[in-house]
Amino acid sequence: MEQSSRQEKTGKVIDVLNQARGLELNAIMQYMNHHYNLANMDYGELAASMKLIAIDEMRHAEMFAERIKELGGEPVTAPLGTPERDKDAAFIFNADTQLEDGAIDAYNGFLIVCRENGDSTSVKLLESIIDDEQLHFNYFDNVREHIGTLGDVYLARIAGTPSATGIVYQGFAARQAGGAAGA
Repeated sequence: MEQSSRQEKTGKVIDVLNQARGLELNAIMQYMNHHYNLANMDYGELAASMKLIAIDEMRHAEMFAERIKELGGEPVTAPLGTPERDKDAAFIFNADTQLEDGAIDAYNGFLIVCRENGDSTSVKLLESIIDDEQLHFNYFDNVREHIGTLGDVYLARIAGTPSATGIVYQGFAARQAGGAAGA
């Protein structure tokens, strides 16, 4: 009976971690799409930050997957939601502020489930990710407020800024080639 109870508790934790992973997968797609849109609109500074936030979300999705596997579960591969496409800057930062706010709210609820089911490791993971999501929310909300208050004046100041993030990517192929390819 005790083993069954432990399995039930672990199952509840895996369920909420998979929901969190699905939210992260949606955020990755959303933010990368917004990165491309902002770059196409020549708002490089905004596009670069959006790309870096998407990379944070990729890291979060991987952290959730690793914890799910540690618990004996199978990580979901489908996003929870559908990303918005081809929108203007005002829409992008309003939508992304809402997405982060929703994630923070959901993760705080998931944290309670993990705590109630005796999984302090998952609680710590969620606390760490909530801190990152709060930073993302603050950034999106700040830009949203600037666009709302200053509109085209704010966007004109950013137009033409570089979108390079300074990140050097080294995937499997680059590593196999000694770092020469795809860096």
